[in-house]
Amino acid sequence: MKIFFDSSALAKRYIEEMGSEKVQELCSEATLIGVSSICLPEIVSALCRLQYHSSITDEQYGEAKEALLKDFEDILVCNITPAVISQAVSILETNRVRTLDALHIACALEWKAEAFVTSDVRQSSAARRAGLSIMMV
Repeated sequence: MKIFFDSSALAKRYIEEMGSEKVQELCSEATLIGVSSICLPEIVSALCRLQYHSSITDEQYGEAKEALLKDFEDILVCNITPAVISQAVSILETNRVRTLDALHIACALEWKAEAFVTSDVRQSSAARRAGLSIMMV
């Protein structure tokens, strides 16, 4: 199954929290994993925030970032193209979502994802309205 992960969902692979186990299962079951080009910097930003607030140690940050970068060797990245931007604008005009959330949805549509994984309720509603099959974690 072609599974597209939003940053909030994929981050659970590197940050132990509710939903992490389900994300691990989905990653194991997926035939292809896709993300938007903004996913990597968003997850690194989350890791930096946790490190700054002493929620994770420097060592944990390094281990999580290393695992993330290793995974990205096999993850397919959907770039933000004019077509994706146009789709994101349409999503923004018809849903109450943030810009980056709309870009993730638009990338998933462009990639023709069989499932869209997120942990954001508002984003999941917009993605469902856009025609994506949703998995909440």
